Amino acid sequence: MSAKKRILIVEDEEMVSTFISACLEHAGGYEITSIATKGEDAVKMAETGKPDIVLMDIILKGKMDGIEAAAIISSRLDIPVVYLTGYYDEEKIKRAEVTEPSGFLLKPFKEQDLYVTIELALYRHKADAEKKKLIKELKTALEQVKTLKGMLPICATCKKIRDDKGYWNSIEKYIEEHTDADFTHSVCPECTKKFFNL
Repeated sequence: MSAKKRILIVEDEEMVSTFISACLEHAGGYEITSIATKGEDAVKMAETGKPDIVLMDIILKGKMDGIEAAAIISSRLDIPVVYLTGYYDEEKIKRAEVTEPSGFLLKPFKEQDLYVTIELALYRHKADAEKKKLIKELKTALEQVKTLKGMLPICATCKKIRDDKGYWNSIEKYIEEHTDADFTHSVCPECTKKFFNL
C-alpha cells in the first residue's frame, strides 16, 4: 500500500478550502497536513509539515500574498506549488510564472480537475528531480572519465605507463584513452640537432 500524498492547502476562503478537503477525502490517497489562510503561516506550515505539494491561493490577506509565499517554499524546501486563483489577472499570472509553479487552477474548479492537476504536478516534480540528479551524475562522470588523477606508474627507461590492469602501454596510447587529447608526431629542435646534426 502506497503512502498518502501529503497536501498543504493555503486558502483564505473557507468555502473553497472545505470543498478541496472534501474532494481529497473522497478521492482517498491524500492527506491534508494543514490549512493556512495567510502566506506567513503557509511558509511555517510547509517547513514543519513537509507536504508533498502545496495548493496556494494567489490572493491572500496579510503582508505576504500567495506568490511571495510560494517563492519562499519552492526555493527553500523544493516543494511543488499549484496556484489557485478566482480570476485571470495578467499581471499577477506573470508574477506567479516567475516562481515556476507546477500548475494553475481557476476557481471554481471540478473535482476531476483538482485530481488531475495534483497528480500531474507531483509527476512533473519527481521527473524534474530525477532529471537534475542524472545531469549532475553525468557531469561528474564526464569530468572524471577524461581526467588523469593520482600517481601514474611510468617506466624510468622506456617511459611506458602501467594501466590499472597491470599492462604497460605507450604514453601516447594511455593519454589518448584517458583524455580528449590526440597526438601528432614531430621532432623538437634539440633532438633535430642531436640526431640529425642540423
